Amino acid sequence: MASPIAATAPYWVPALSMLLILRRIRRNFGVQPWRPVRSGFRLGILVLAAAMLGVLGAFQPQLALGLGIGAVLGALLGLLALKHTHVAWRDGRRTYTPNPWIGGALTALLLGRLAWRYTHEGFAAAQAPSALTMGMATVLIGYSLVYVVGLMVQMRRLALQASPLSDTPSSSPSA
Repeated sequence: MASPIAATAPYWVPALSMLLILRRIRRNFGVQPWRPVRSGFRLGILVLAAAMLGVLGAFQPQLALGLGIGAVLGALLGLLALKHTHVAWRDGRRTYTPNPWIGGALTALLLGRLAWRYTHEGFAAAQAPSALTMGMATVLIGYSLVYVVGLMVQMRRLALQASPLSDTPSSSPSA
């Protein structure tokens, strides 16, 4: 007899996945409030996921090339996204506006791979991960790591620019 969790997984796993994807889509558009605690928590999870992918690449060499290419592509996309992200103060809070094209493209990549895997391979847990799937996962993890760290740096700069110390003149005229 299957456990209730295993028996109902085909129903709630896709629903939970769609909820997470909808949250991701929403974060790609419009002005977003800066939440430093949430970003720190996200960074910790991303570092853990990246470390796990690194260990996976070390123990399964057939995945290493896909993981490496995915990490490089993700880091480059993260840097490009940071270049096109605008940070500002709005109503006394730090905010950022991400580039919707880059985030939308990454979301489309994720949705496309999920759809392909579901329609062609199913979601069987016993399947070995493919280099393509792990490469795409690494693109998303690498992008997110670079983007979150870069956004933290930009927000710190924004806060320092608004501090009272930065309002003092850098040089005063001599009389």
